Amino acid sequence: MKRRLSLARALVHDPDLVFLDEPTTGLDPQARHLIWERLKSLVGAGKAIVLTTHFMDEAERLCQRVMVLDHGRRLDEDTPLALIARHCEPVVVEMYGTAVDEAARVAAPLARRVERSGDTVFAYALDAQPLLAALAPLQPRGLRVLQRAGNLEDVFLKLTGRQLRD
Repeated sequence: MKRRLSLARALVHDPDLVFLDEPTTGLDPQARHLIWERLKSLVGAGKAIVLTTHFMDEAERLCQRVMVLDHGRRLDEDTPLALIARHCEPVVVEMYGTAVDEAARVAAPLARRVERSGDTVFAYALDAQPLLAALAPLQPRGLRVLQRAGNLEDVFLKLTGRQLRD
C-alpha cells in the first residue's frame, strides 16, 4: 500500500519527468502488474520515467533504454533487445536436479558457454534442439531441463558475474 501511495504522490502534480526508485519492491504480482500498466500509460501520455530496479524482467518489459550499473560503474547501455543480442545467446537451457554434473559435461561441446550457479547449470546456445536431444537420456534419472530465451537477467549476470557478493 505504501508503494502505491508513493507512486500516487509522485504523480499528483502531473510532472513531465518522473524518477522512481524500485517502485515494485515488496509488491505482490497483481500490484506489480497494476504499477506496470500505470507506468506504460504515463509513457504513452508523453511522460519520461527514470526507473531504478533490480528486477530485470521489469526493466525488459518497461524500459526503452537500459543502463547496466555495477558498484556505480556503467557497464553498458542500449535498448533491452540490443543488450540481449550483444551479450547473450538466443537460447538458454537451465538444468537442475540429479545428474546435473553429467548434464554440464554433455552440454559443454554443444553450447557456446556453460555456467554453473549453485545447483543450476546454464547452457547458452544458438540452437536448443541438439542440446535437448543430448540431455533427454538424463531426464529419467531426475534431471530437470528448462528452455527459454536469453533475457536481461542473463546480460546482467554476464556483465557483473554470477558469484554472490556484497
